[in-house]
Amino acid sequence: MNWNDRLADTRKGLRNLNGAIPEAASAFGGLGKAVKEGGTLDFKTKELIALGISICIRCEPCLSLHIAALVRVGVTREEISDVLAMSIQMGGGPAMMYAAKALECYDELAA
Repeated sequence: MNWNDRLADTRKGLRNLNGAIPEAASAFGGLGKAVKEGGTLDFKTKELIALGISICIRCEPCLSLHIAALVRVGVTREEISDVLAMSIQMGGGPAMMYAAKALECYDELAA
Protein backbone atom coordinates (compact mmCIF):
# COMPACT_ATOMS: atom_id res chain seq x y z
CA MET A 1 0.00 0.00 0.00
CA ASN A 2 1.34 3.44 -0.87
CA TRP A 3 1.32 6.47 1.41
CA ASN A 4 -1.59 8.16 -0.36
CA ASP A 5 -3.69 5.04 0.30
CA ARG A 6 -2.52 4.84 3.92
CA LEU A 7 -3.41 8.50 4.40
CA ALA A 8 -6.86 7.97 2.86
CA ASP A 9 -7.43 4.95 5.14
CA THR A 10 -6.36 6.95 8.19
CA ARG A 11 -8.73 9.78 7.32
CA LYS A 12 -11.56 7.31 6.68
CA GLY A 13 -10.96 5.68 10.06
CA LEU A 14 -10.96 9.05 11.79
CA ARG A 15 -14.24 10.05 10.13
CA ASN A 16 -15.75 6.77 11.34
CA LEU A 17 -14.47 7.37 14.87
CA ASN A 18 -15.65 10.99 14.83
CA GLY A 19 -19.14 9.76 13.94
CA ALA A 20 -19.14 7.38 16.88
CA ILE A 21 -17.91 9.93 19.42
CA PRO A 22 -18.90 13.35 18.03
CA GLU A 23 -18.62 15.32 21.27
CA ALA A 24 -15.18 13.99 22.15
CA ALA A 25 -14.00 14.38 18.55
CA SER A 26 -15.25 17.96 18.46
CA ALA A 27 -13.48 18.76 21.72
CA PHE A 28 -10.23 17.21 20.46
CA GLY A 29 -10.58 19.13 17.19
CA GLY A 30 -11.06 22.35 19.15
CA LEU A 31 -7.90 21.67 21.11
CA GLY A 32 -5.98 21.09 17.88
CA LYS A 33 -7.29 24.33 16.39
CA ALA A 34 -6.45 26.35 19.51
CA VAL A 35 -2.94 24.93 19.69
CA LYS A 36 -2.16 25.40 16.01
CA GLU A 37 -3.61 28.91 15.72
CA GLY A 38 -2.43 30.32 19.06
CA GLY A 39 0.96 30.96 20.56
CA THR A 40 4.15 32.35 19.10
CA LEU A 41 5.29 29.53 16.81
CA ASP A 42 3.97 29.38 13.27
CA PHE A 43 1.90 26.49 11.91
CA LYS A 44 4.80 24.92 10.01
CA THR A 45 7.03 24.88 13.08
CA LYS A 46 4.30 23.29 15.16
CA GLU A 47 3.72 20.62 12.50
CA LEU A 48 7.47 19.90 12.36
CA ILE A 49 7.40 19.39 16.13
CA ALA A 50 4.36 17.11 15.77
CA LEU A 51 6.21 15.10 13.12
CA GLY A 52 9.18 14.63 15.46
CA ILE A 53 6.90 13.45 18.24
CA SER A 54 5.07 11.11 15.82
CA ILE A 55 8.38 9.50 14.89
CA CYS A 56 9.56 9.14 18.48
CA ILE A 57 6.31 7.58 19.68
CA ARG A 58 6.18 5.43 16.51
CA CYS A 59 2.77 6.51 15.23
CA GLU A 60 2.72 5.83 11.49
CA PRO A 61 -0.78 7.28 10.90
CA CYS A 62 0.26 10.44 12.80
CA LEU A 63 3.40 10.91 10.76
CA SER A 64 1.45 10.62 7.50
CA LEU A 65 -1.10 13.24 8.63
CA HIS A 66 1.60 15.66 9.76
CA ILE A 67 3.67 15.19 6.61
CA ALA A 68 0.57 15.82 4.49
CA ALA A 69 0.02 19.08 6.38
CA LEU A 70 3.68 20.02 5.94
CA VAL A 71 3.61 19.30 2.21
CA ARG A 72 0.58 21.62 1.92
CA VAL A 73 2.57 24.47 3.49
CA GLY A 74 5.62 23.88 1.30
CA VAL A 75 8.09 22.27 3.67
CA THR A 76 11.34 21.22 2.01
CA ARG A 77 12.99 17.82 2.09
CA GLU A 78 15.89 19.45 3.94
CA GLU A 79 13.57 20.75 6.67
CA ILE A 80 12.00 17.30 7.02
CA SER A 81 15.49 15.78 7.17
CA ASP A 82 16.49 18.06 10.06
CA VAL A 83 13.45 16.88 12.01
CA LEU A 84 14.28 13.26 11.17
CA ALA A 85 17.84 13.68 12.46
CA MET A 86 16.63 15.27 15.70
CA SER A 87 14.04 12.51 16.13
CA ILE A 88 16.71 9.85 15.71
CA GLN A 89 18.92 11.61 18.27
CA MET A 90 16.03 11.66 20.76
CA GLY A 91 14.46 8.29 19.94
CA GLY A 92 17.37 6.04 18.98
CA GLY A 93 17.08 3.00 16.73
CA PRO A 94 13.26 2.72 16.72
CA ALA A 95 13.00 6.38 15.72
CA MET A 96 15.46 5.71 12.90
CA MET A 97 13.07 3.10 11.47
CA TYR A 98 10.15 5.55 11.62
CA ALA A 99 12.29 8.36 10.24
CA ALA A 100 12.90 6.19 7.18
CA LYS A 101 9.12 5.72 6.86
CA ALA A 102 8.60 9.47 7.25
CA LEU A 103 11.07 10.30 4.49
CA GLU A 104 9.45 7.74 2.20
CA CYS A 105 6.06 9.28 2.97
CA TYR A 106 7.36 12.81 2.30
CA ASP A 107 8.94 11.79 -1.00
CA GLU A 108 5.68 10.24 -2.19
CA LEU A 109 3.33 12.98 -1.00
CA ALA A 110 5.58 15.79 -2.22
CA ALA A 111 5.98 14.28 -5.70
